[in-house]
Amino acid sequence: MPHTAATHMLRRGRRRATVFLSAVALGATCALGGVAVAPAFAADAAPANLTGIILGVGASESQRIVTWYSSADTAQSVQLAPTSALVNGDFPAGAASFAALGAANIASSGGFNRHATLDGLQENTQYSYRVGSDGNWSTTYAFKTQSFDGPFDFLFYGDPQIGSSGDTAKDGAGWADTLDVSLAANPNAELLVSGGDQVETANTESQWDAFLGSDKLRQYPWAATIGNHDVGGKAYEQHLATPNTDRSAAYYVDGKPSGASSGGDYWYIYKDVLFIDLNSNSYATSQGGGGDAAHLAYVTSVVNQHGGDAKYTVLVYHHAIYSPADHAKDADNKVRRVDFPTTFSRLGVDLVLQGHDHSYSRSYEIKNGAKANPDEQPGDADVFTGPGGVVYVTANSASGSKYYDLTTPDNSGTSGAGNGADPLKPQDYWYNSVENQEHVRTYVKVSVQPDQLVVQDIRSGTCAAPNAAVERGNVPWCGPNSGASPAQPVGSIVDAVTIHPNHGNGQDIQVTLPETAPGDFGWTIDGRNGLVNLGTATESLGDYFEAQGEINPIAVTDTRRSLAPWSISASVTDFRDGANTFSGKYLGWSPALAQSGAGAAAGQPVQSGFDGGDGLSVSRGLGSAAQGHARGTAKLGADLDLKVPTSVSKGSYRGTLTITALSE
Repeated sequence: MPHTAATHMLRRGRRRATVFLSAVALGATCALGGVAVAPAFAADAAPANLTGIILGVGASESQRIVTWYSSADTAQSVQLAPTSALVNGDFPAGAASFAALGAANIASSGGFNRHATLDGLQENTQYSYRVGSDGNWSTTYAFKTQSFDGPFDFLFYGDPQIGSSGDTAKDGAGWADTLDVSLAANPNAELLVSGGDQVETANTESQWDAFLGSDKLRQYPWAATIGNHDVGGKAYEQHLATPNTDRSAAYYVDGKPSGASSGGDYWYIYKDVLFIDLNSNSYATSQGGGGDAAHLAYVTSVVNQHGGDAKYTVLVYHHAIYSPADHAKDADNKVRRVDFPTTFSRLGVDLVLQGHDHSYSRSYEIKNGAKANPDEQPGDADVFTGPGGVVYVTANSASGSKYYDLTTPDNSGTSGAGNGADPLKPQDYWYNSVENQEHVRTYVKVSVQPDQLVVQDIRSGTCAAPNAAVERGNVPWCGPNSGASPAQPVGSIVDAVTIHPNHGNGQDIQVTLPETAPGDFGWTIDGRNGLVNLGTATESLGDYFEAQGEINPIAVTDTRRSLAPWSISASVTDFRDGANTFSGKYLGWSPALAQSGAGAAAGQPVQSGFDGGDGLSVSRGLGSAAQGHARGTAKLGADLDLKVPTSVSKGSYRGTLTITALSE
């Protein structure tokens, strides 16, 4: 019975196909393994109420950190699997498990906190996850990874500060709407970056509940930033675990990591961007922390160690040093405005993202604390930064809970800590190319491209609800030009700039190489897979029947870049004719190369078991190749030698040769 030849590709594991000496049937199996991480806590039968789940950024594209609250102090984990592996919503038996760490919450929060780092994520994959323990799992959520190389977009959100309007529910509604609007417009955004002040009051859990209410925070990774309204308690640290975090005393406002405040500086690399996030609440050594000098030492160390691994450096912290509203002239702001810029210029920082002032601004190119290019015009759509040029952006409110109106310059100078006027537009501060306040919600989109950063401030709301500060009359007007013009539509752009990085005096050359195709390893019957007919055996000296022939050649193709070793082996079943049988051990062979290639070497001859041994009744090598072999195609053949005792009954017997391909 003829059978069409087929090619079987093998990535990892074991594949088998059955070759009948009369016909062939091809089939395959493949097994994959996984690693389970042991729980960090002793098992406890008490069920846990699992709340406050949030997906956080990891140390790289292949990581995420999940944080949550638990009502019980039990051993818990995150269960993770590709969404495609779930069956009717059920996780497969081989789902990965990542053990959680955590501790008891402070008394005002109650319960316990947990977090786990998901590692080894693959690109362009949708994953499903849940937190808890067997019999006590949370709702299942999903997120999607994208390519680990190339351009990407991230979204930056200023001060949700849930509760600051005086109505937590309205603030939460505005915040959830901004997340919905921004991610509907940018569904492939890869990071959500915080400007700080997640809530109004550090340890008020009802505000945290409203902040965490949107499922978008379980679908996209949140890169947390600590604000002055977050720092006064431990709830920030309980809710938001961050990667590579240095929780030394220097990065706490009071110098006490074990005290009542939250803190820490952290960094991560995502594709071509080194992100460094600072606790700008700790700026004065008189308070007990390390002050600005400690942060500058931290940034310097991180850039020196990891700056070469990225093409851009983006700093994020809460207290805007070049902002246009209520905080522009704060004393602590002026201190940082002197402390930070020269170091940032020296280290080649490209973009600084800030919050705190509940208004939007985009600075001119700033170098060493002064406007770098006197020819740069207000609102220029393209900025070509010279050596040391840095652009600073302050984000407006993403929730509508609170807005600060723009303030006017004074005569304190046009560099350093000064708040003097811009000669090109005297109503604005000297350092800002654009200032804006319309009392509408906005967010900032940053597109990271091979040789530019595109920054846009985009409206996520209008004067209509949800806009708590406007709804409650906390501000007297709404719309452009202090309310004289009607509100612009959702999705319209307040400001846009393309930042072109400086390449010094040389000429940088970049090329993007695609991923090399992994290639394939596989085999097929060469040509028509007909009956391997050994004909009619002849009697030899009255001792045995003997028949000879050859297998249909096996074509082996290996185009993998790994050049991993491979082998092809085979064994034969017993031969059967109705109720009569004889052992497959009586079949032997002499492998040979019908065509060289793919590093193939023929296997060793195996004598018929009539002459001793097990013959082909056990698996024997037909051919193989060592690690590092050449790519290509080989054809493996073998001469067959069958010797059967004359005591075996007359008949037409058939056996099945099973071919097995192995490769790493």
